[in-house]
Amino acid sequence: MTAPVGHDAVAIAREFALSGPVVSAQPYGSGHINDTFKVEVAPAAGPSRFVLQRINHNVFRRPDELMANVERVCAHAHAKLTRLGLPDADRRTLRLIPARSGRAWHVDAAGNRWRCYHFIEGATGHDIVRSPAQAFAAAKAFGAFQSLLSDLPGGRLHETIPDFHHTPARFARFREALAKDSHGRAASAVAEVAFALARAQEVGVIAEALRDGTLPERVTHNDTKLNNVLLDDVTQEGVCVIDLDTVMPGSVLYDFGDLVRTSTSPAAEDETDLSQVRMQFPMFEALVRGYLESAGSFLTPKEKELLPFAGKLITFEIGLRFLTDWLEGDTYFKTKRPTHNLDRTRTQFRLVESIEAQLPAMKALVAHA
Repeated sequence: MTAPVGHDAVAIAREFALSGPVVSAQPYGSGHINDTFKVEVAPAAGPSRFVLQRINHNVFRRPDELMANVERVCAHAHAKLTRLGLPDADRRTLRLIPARSGRAWHVDAAGNRWRCYHFIEGATGHDIVRSPAQAFAAAKAFGAFQSLLSDLPGGRLHETIPDFHHTPARFARFREALAKDSHGRAASAVAEVAFALARAQEVGVIAEALRDGTLPERVTHNDTKLNNVLLDDVTQEGVCVIDLDTVMPGSVLYDFGDLVRTSTSPAAEDETDLSQVRMQFPMFEALVRGYLESAGSFLTPKEKELLPFAGKLITFEIGLRFLTDWLEGDTYFKTKRPTHNLDRTRTQFRLVESIEAQLPAMKALVAHA
């Protein structure tokens, strides 16, 4: 990774109450949104490594609200883990280092918002789910994260990205893009458009249940990929959930659904050989076992019942977003080839088909879990 241009990360790191003089700050991780650095300080009595991040305010337009969410979530999770007496509580949640100003984040001369976390030692992020054991670990970690925040005090969190998982709003945007067909692309996506329109009656299932109270609104992560869980280097247990920028009010079904989407298929998100795209039932079974082990105690019967459907809905939703971007001329997602968004659409929709074919078995598994 090359260093982001225009930021003196060493100087910024010195604005935080670290445990010693800053020695270095090097680009770190594989994220594509925020600028991230691993900071090293001179040997001291305390920790010697930290993670420094600049929040991308082009993506997150309300960075102070975002950081207010992160501050509340981190403080509550760490306090709760400490009360529970866990010997490694410091590794099981992100912990913010205060800025020297006394705030939980630093604002530089250009208006950029920076934050600094303790480095989680002895744990690593992984980009690809390679086994049911990893799927189990990730699901258990995200369930534990939701459980930690199930009693978060202080009122509703800010919505860092409004309507992020509001599938009816996504579907309305798709219909609008289809009607305009501003780039003349609808004719090349006839099958995909028909696939989407055929499922119009299902897009509101979760959103409507949240609105009428059938499903409870909870604090959710909203980006439950494997690389947002650090796995212990020795035990491979899920240790700490990271990337809290999209933590906001929502449904736990969004989180579980995205776990199904990102963890059960062996194919890449933009795989062009659709014969490789399928929902692997053993992976789904591992997700259910891991998730219910840590989250089962607080889920309502309706939430549990809809876990299989959530995987289908969120996979459909991301496919719909890719299709909408294709129709609008590739204005949101970065593309590497002319049909990239259409390829992504086809991959997601094929995964939806695989999930649909296995829904009866998925429902039976959850009902007896």
